[in-house]
Amino acid sequence: MGEETYKKFLDRALSQLPPEVSRKDRFEIPEPVSSVSGNRTILYNLKEICDRLRRKREHLLKYLSKELATSGNIDGTHTVFQGRFDNATIRKLIERYVQEFVYCPTCHQPDTRIVREDRYNFLVCDACGARSSVKRNL
Repeated sequence: MGEETYKKFLDRALSQLPPEVSRKDRFEIPEPVSSVSGNRTILYNLKEICDRLRRKREHLLKYLSKELATSGNIDGTHTVFQGRFDNATIRKLIERYVQEFVYCPTCHQPDTRIVREDRYNFLVCDACGARSSVKRNL
C-alpha cells in the first residue's frame, strides 16, 4: 500500500468522524463570571463550571476557599467569598484545580471521576482506565 493510498483512507476516515470527536476543544472550562460587592466576591456560575468539570460544587468550593484563604458559601444560585478577588485570580485557581483534580495524569484526558475508598480519594480515568491517588484531600 502506497503512501497516497494511506492518506486517502485516512482522510476518508477522518471525514466520517462525528464533529465532536474530531474537534480538539471538546473540553473547555467556562469563563468564571464574578463581581466584587463591598468586601465580598460573588461568583455567579460555579454550578455551570462544576457541571462541565463533572465535579461536586462543594469540592470546588472547598478548593477555592482554601486557595483564596477565605470562607466561601453557596447562596442559592451563586457563590459568595469573603474578600475582594478579581476574575483572573479565580480563573487561574480553577485551571489549577482542573490540572490537579480533573485531568488524568496518565493520558491527560478530562474523562475522570473522583472515587472515595476508605479514607482515600482516587482519580479514576474512564478513557484509559488508569487509577491514581489524589495528592491531597479537601
